[in-house]
Amino acid sequence: MATERIGYIGLGIMGRGMARNLLRAGFELRVWNRTSARIDELTADGAIATTSPADLAAQSDIIIICVSDTPDVEQVLLGEQGVIAGAAAGSLVIDMSTISPQATTRFASTLGERGISMLDAPVSGGSEGAARGTLSIMIGGDAADIERAMPALQAMGKTITHVGPTGAGQTVKLVNQILVVGNALAMSEALLFAQAGGVDLEKALAAVVGGAGGSWMLANRGPQILARDWRPGFTIDLQQKDVRLVLGAADQLGCPLPATALIFQLYRTLQARGLGHEGNHALIKALEELAGFEVGGESS
Repeated sequence: MATERIGYIGLGIMGRGMARNLLRAGFELRVWNRTSARIDELTADGAIATTSPADLAAQSDIIIICVSDTPDVEQVLLGEQGVIAGAAAGSLVIDMSTISPQATTRFASTLGERGISMLDAPVSGGSEGAARGTLSIMIGGDAADIERAMPALQAMGKTITHVGPTGAGQTVKLVNQILVVGNALAMSEALLFAQAGGVDLEKALAAVVGGAGGSWMLANRGPQILARDWRPGFTIDLQQKDVRLVLGAADQLGCPLPATALIFQLYRTLQARGLGHEGNHALIKALEELAGFEVGGESS
């Protein structure tokens, strides 16, 4: 029986599916989002609307956040009418956004001064995983808080891993994002090469997707590229935000990431063309521009 009252902040491309899965699991769910139309979508499914993060926190035992970037999390948590203004001591905040590990540690410390616990629990699996409740969740924080959060986490994800203390969840998520964009670049180069080589693209994809070069990215986004379908599981703008976080953290650590830095520049060219709303697999368009032909299209 779901006894904890859950508050959910952030009903974007990921949050909508995650919040619906909490409702399906039987939780009493309160929601807040900057765009009120998205609140209406969830209240139609049985959620309870709130007027601010503070209002939501005052009515919730566990507050889950999934917003775009570090400043957004800071505003929702610590800003005027933020969670900290409404949450009672003993509340638990679970931040499922992807943000700076260093900022995460700072936010947790500030909340802790008020007796509010915090987990950083970013996710991977795209909008499909959010909708299906099959996300991978990597968690930093105290084991007792994770045990308390587990029923809610199990409603949203399948692979749930405690990776270390506060901030470790965000660090491991950035590890994931290095792999995501690296796989996206490898996929893009491979499909561009297949197009140039004149082979049947569908058959080429079928031949390699289950082999040593296969990946989640190739299996899920390769077919979209061949269909010229740029609908996002995760947008270029959000992916670029994550790559920026990776490169900032790597700079602090003195860690060289040359391929990730190149991908940042390639995504920047697509943003300059107004393509930031497209799926992150549209990375291939930057290579197509260099090549002078499209994958699945006619060579020029």
